[in-house]
Amino acid sequence: MEQIERKFALTVPSSTENLALIREFVGSIAQQSGMDAADAGKLELAVDEACANVIEHAYGHDISKEVIIRAKLDGETLSIDVEDTGHGFDPNAVKQEKLDELVNKRRTGGLGMRLMKTLMDEVRYEIEPGKKNELHMVKKLKKK
Repeated sequence: MEQIERKFALTVPSSTENLALIREFVGSIAQQSGMDAADAGKLELAVDEACANVIEHAYGHDISKEVIIRAKLDGETLSIDVEDTGHGFDPNAVKQEKLDELVNKRRTGGLGMRLMKTLMDEVRYEIEPGKKNELHMVKKLKKK
C-alpha cells in the first residue's frame, strides 16, 4: 500500500510560553507516525531546543515575531522545519567545544546544535540573510 504524505503546520508568537504548545504539536505528530515514546521524546526535545534558540537568539525575545514549525510525515521519515525571519547565523562558525570543557566551564549554552544533531538523523540549515532562516531536521521511522 502506498503511503500518503501528510503535512502539518503551526505558527506561534515568539515566546517561551509557547514552547509547551510546540511540544504538544510535535508529540501528536510523532504519535501519528507510530514512534515509540522514547523517540517521540527525543524529537520533542530537538524541536524545543531549536525553537528556544529562535526565540532567544534570532528574535531576542521579541514576541511580535513568529516561529513557524512545519512537519511532513511519509512512510519512512518525519521531517520538521523551523522557520524564522530573525538574525541569521553561520552554523559552521559556531565553535563546537568538547563536552567536558563545557562542563568544566559550567556553560549553560553551546549544546543546542550538538543536541539536535545527536537526536535527529539529519540536521541542516538554510539561511537567507535578511529574509528567512530554516532549520531542517529529519528523523527516520523504524520499520514495523
